[in-house]
Amino acid sequence: MDRALRGAPRRVRARRLRGAAPGEEPHSAAPSGGGTLAALARRAPRHRGRSAPGRDRRGSLPVGLRSRIIGMTHRAAEDAELVARYLEGDLEAFETLMSAHEDRVFHLCLRMLRDRDAALDATQDTFLTVFRKADRYRNRAAFSTWLYRVALNTCYDHLRRAKRRRTEALPDHHDPSDPAGEDAYRSAELRPAIEDALAALPDEFRAAVVLVDLDGRSLDDTAEILDVPVGTVKSRVFRARRMLAERLGNLREGVEHPKDGP
Repeated sequence: MDRALRGAPRRVRARRLRGAAPGEEPHSAAPSGGGTLAALARRAPRHRGRSAPGRDRRGSLPVGLRSRIIGMTHRAAEDAELVARYLEGDLEAFETLMSAHEDRVFHLCLRMLRDRDAALDATQDTFLTVFRKADRYRNRAAFSTWLYRVALNTCYDHLRRAKRRRTEALPDHHDPSDPAGEDAYRSAELRPAIEDALAALPDEFRAAVVLVDLDGRSLDDTAEILDVPVGTVKSRVFRARRMLAERLGNLREGVEHPKDGP
């Protein structure tokens, strides 16, 4: 058995042994995830004079957002209780924490690393770190914020090791069974370019735009996760979007207006 896995819950060990992604059985499709990169790829026009979808006419919060905020508050309280129980020796509490967060951690790692096996390893390493160092969580922020920070640091470590080893370039092929960012991948011509555009971003820019645009995190949450000021998050997201728009805009011009001749 991997020495790093000794003492970990059976569920953590089983992930490494069978190679299954969170939320799936062995050899099944990778988990799905949402995304907003389609806005960059499609450049869809905004409909003027109409209320935004999901928002009532009184200008209040979008429909469903209030319940989502309440749900997140309850989730944070449950997480804090589970961490406290785990620190008292309750391994089932740790299993419950994994069940609640492993899918989103996996998707974050997948978007950062662009390689399914590497994302599985990073997810495994993230929860092993949490398993060993949960006593460092001080409950000053939501547990998920601390967890995402651990996951991103783990991804950065994987990226640094990959660069040092001068490994082969990340694969250009996107697993068609993974519907992550499904809308953004509708065009077969744009799919590889979107992946390449994300991969070409500096690590800190990619982390910011993944958290805000793909994972739907608020600027404040993202700032907590990245441990930087909100202004820095805004700047990184703005610059990342601009870089993506430039790369994807140039590609769309080539796809929609191909040059004549051979």
